[in-house]
Amino acid sequence: MSQFPFSAILGADDMALALILTSISPDVGGVLVRGEKGTAKSTMVRGLAEVLPAQAVVDGCRFGCDPRRPDPTCPDRAAHREAVLTRAARLVELPVGATEDRVIGSLDLRKALGDARAEFEPGLLADANRGILYVDEVNLLHDHLVDLLLDAAAMGRNTVERDGISVSHDARVVLVGTMNPEEGELRPQLLDRFGLTVEVAASREPATRVEVVRRRLAYDADPDAFVAGYAAAQESLRERIASARSSVGDVRLPDRELERIARVCAGFDVDGMRADLVTARAAKAHAAWHGRTEVTRDDVRAAARLALPHRRRRNPFDAPDLDEDLLDQLLGDDDPTPDDDPTPDDDPTPDDDPTPDDDPTPGGNPPPDGGEPADVRPERAEPQGETTTPGDPADRGDQPAAAAPQGVASAAAPFVTRSFTVRGLGAGQAGRRSRAITDHGRTIGSTRDQVRRLHLPATITAAAHARSRAADGGPLRLHAADLRGAVTQGREANLILLAVDASGSMGARRRMDEVKTAVLSLLTDAYRKRDRVGLVSFRGSEAVLSLPPTSSVEAAERCLRDLPHGGRTPLAEGLTVAARTLQVERIRDPRRRALLVLLTDGRATSGADALARARHIADAWPSTGVDAVVIDCETGRFRMGLAADLARRMRATHVPLPDVAADALTEIVGRSTAQRDGWAA
Repeated sequence: MSQFPFSAILGADDMALALILTSISPDVGGVLVRGEKGTAKSTMVRGLAEVLPAQAVVDGCRFGCDPRRPDPTCPDRAAHREAVLTRAARLVELPVGATEDRVIGSLDLRKALGDARAEFEPGLLADANRGILYVDEVNLLHDHLVDLLLDAAAMGRNTVERDGISVSHDARVVLVGTMNPEEGELRPQLLDRFGLTVEVAASREPATRVEVVRRRLAYDADPDAFVAGYAAAQESLRERIASARSSVGDVRLPDRELERIARVCAGFDVDGMRADLVTARAAKAHAAWHGRTEVTRDDVRAAARLALPHRRRRNPFDAPDLDEDLLDQLLGDDDPTPDDDPTPDDDPTPDDDPTPDDDPTPGGNPPPDGGEPADVRPERAEPQGETTTPGDPADRGDQPAAAAPQGVASAAAPFVTRSFTVRGLGAGQAGRRSRAITDHGRTIGSTRDQVRRLHLPATITAAAHARSRAADGGPLRLHAADLRGAVTQGREANLILLAVDASGSMGARRRMDEVKTAVLSLLTDAYRKRDRVGLVSFRGSEAVLSLPPTSSVEAAERCLRDLPHGGRTPLAEGLTVAARTLQVERIRDPRRRALLVLLTDGRATSGADALARARHIADAWPSTGVDAVVIDCETGRFRMGLAADLARRMRATHVPLPDVAADALTEIVGRSTAQRDGWAA
């Protein structure tokens, strides 16, 4: 079935421009596309390959060496022939669930077993050399695959040292990733490797939406006829990209524009120098795309809008954005344009295409000079003073018996927390929290059940034992029954369910600010360890699942910031909702182990026999098989110790709220060491 034409896609002008710029100049570094589902992200990326110029490769090379500059260390160097082949531009898709061997390559088991010859079988990085490596849902990619992509992106080469093989080959790929931010964010290290980033969203203009639906229905009814209708536009676009690619090296970057780039990057306080380089390369590509021989202010502005938003992030919960008013201030006034400045040709569009002729991006509405407006959220007024709860025994006074007041506490900047892990050895998805048997990690043994990663010494040992029993005296040969797989131990990602006591006994003493800061810090830790998170809150007379378990820690942070507090303390109900949520999640994903983090002062004041009911559930908690951490939020000179008693009943780890921070653990260890040394003396 024919691919939906790239030039027929509407409503994604920034994305089309970013993809074209990185195609003109691969040194820009690829594109990350963030957006809601159903916005044609994957369709546009796959359609890009249809408009890229063909490329020449060395005949007999599985790694796609460039005939003009063949890789002197190419594993297929001996098989290179004088002939030159022409092939279509490569777009290789990397599945989220791909194995490490499939990505970097591995030992060819057929030749190893049949001919007793170790030979390298290329992986996806070899297939994508000099082309595009596309990762859909890149934010869900396993950490060990992210590490491989980081190495390849940094070095432009893929190096394999395993299973008795030592191979290195070119892996100059343009990395393109698409993601839905609601499903989780991307690791900062990989985020920085994308040269450009764009946000896409469905158009709110009825006319545009009508035209999108009309084109899609026409394509579904007769794909071949629809593609044929855009053949001229596709060919014209292909020629324009080829022309820009051949001329981008001759585009001049004047010192005044280079200084403008430096001023913009410094003004936005970006980290490192990669932003300056990417902006300069993208500006030259933008000038070549418009047929100019010299970079102008407009080129710098267009490049900065795409290259800087994701480099300004300061914590995992800040969405990439750019203050375009500040951008215009930093860019300054435009310089006079020479009279002989070339004018770009009109974009090729079909006669029946409603797109204006002067649209600089194919198939879309003309992008505004300022781009999409930044996400502006109104600031929420914080409650003034202290909130109290008449129904709480600790806070009774001369207040009228009215509805309990509620407030919304604010959180301070997150801090580095102690590492809370699930006990034992799991077998879940690779991550960075608890110990587990994973596909990537330290080799601790071998198995013959599932051979995903070859354990070469164990395989040879098994073959040697089998041949010694045969006593034929011949050379050692491997058979399928001799294969042994490596058993590796690494770290897994877990489900972190936060149960937060938001009652009046917490808010009256101004503890909710500290509690929210601690929870925000735990969310930051969960983000870095690639965990799923959920949030249960309880106050008044009920407990609710405020946020079902999700990979989007950003969504959890938004839910936390809006969490109100006040009222009585339904501790039993909070534990019940937490247990029910964990039970459902265990059915959905049996391999993912969970950790309950309960933040409470241990009080229970809602309903009949509130404390007794809470203790009954706590006594039964070990039967759930879920590890728990009780963060004790009780403060003051006289303490009841209810949270500590709750932790003892649940067989949970008890941690006072001030000791959640990692530096607090260092102080605790230091005090313990000093006491031990004192006793020894």
